[in-house]
Amino acid sequence: MTQSIIDHTRSEVQESEPGLCPDCETDTVIHDPDRGERVCGECGLVLTEDPIDYGPEWRAFNAQEHDELSRVGAPLTQSMHDRGLTTTIDWRNKDANGHSMSADKHGQLHRLRVWQERIRTKNAGERNLKYALSEIDRMVSALGVPKPVKETASVIYRRALEQDLIRGRSIEGVATSALYTACRKEGIPRSLEEVTSVSRVDQREIGRTYRYIADELDINLEPTNPRQFVPRFCSELDVSKEVETRAVEIIDQTTDLGLHSGKSPTGFAAAAIYAAGLLCDETIPQRAVADTAQTTVVTVRNRYREQLDAIDQSPVT
Repeated sequence: MTQSIIDHTRSEVQESEPGLCPDCETDTVIHDPDRGERVCGECGLVLTEDPIDYGPEWRAFNAQEHDELSRVGAPLTQSMHDRGLTTTIDWRNKDANGHSMSADKHGQLHRLRVWQERIRTKNAGERNLKYALSEIDRMVSALGVPKPVKETASVIYRRALEQDLIRGRSIEGVATSALYTACRKEGIPRSLEEVTSVSRVDQREIGRTYRYIADELDINLEPTNPRQFVPRFCSELDVSKEVETRAVEIIDQTTDLGLHSGKSPTGFAAAAIYAAGLLCDETIPQRAVADTAQTTVVTVRNRYREQLDAIDQSPVT
């Protein structure tokens, strides 16, 4: 009988409007933090009790205390071959109380570490994945791209491995292609030349593998907008904000005319910066612009003249 009354009360609470008492129909429902209950302030009806508290029952005042009091480890990540679910044997050779162990225990722990490292990769597929993800981590660090790019690249490589797209191709080539795809997917402006500079394979193989992976995994990417490269290039060239704004305007005007179609986005952005410098009476050497964009002086010279002609501006020499 008592259980039926409780169930009936709970159903009434669920059917009632949020913040209204189902008994007296007033909006005087309050939360009692000491008892962990939601109570009607008018009639005293307890609406909910014993809520689940997902927070810790301690207070941490710095990062060290937060780490020491944590009950869990790092979150799951796709950038590790075992997704972070692994056991680590500490190298300090101390017990739970912080006391040093004997020499015999040192040898035993060393053997356990060796076997632990061996059994982490139980087959060729996991060894392949471990090496590829470490290669992606190395290139991500060299390029200075954020962590979400590494996670996306790891997921792309895992999908390629599951669909057996690695066969007949180098691990480094597929890993680099996955990273380049992730950069474009996350909107991080990194050109193919920049990715190639930190890779162990040549640009032709990266481009060929990238197109194959994107086609097989049905990854549809929008063409790279040259304006994405402008802020970084301008920062490296140390030009004024006026030049940066004018370069973006030139790119917007010329892309609306379709002038960027079929052209390298980095070279197009570099030419826009050089053209903006001319229009703003700010001297920017063509060689410096070309080196920053990893393109040639000839490309910068040809593109900036096309851009100025398209927006009816006379090139200044």
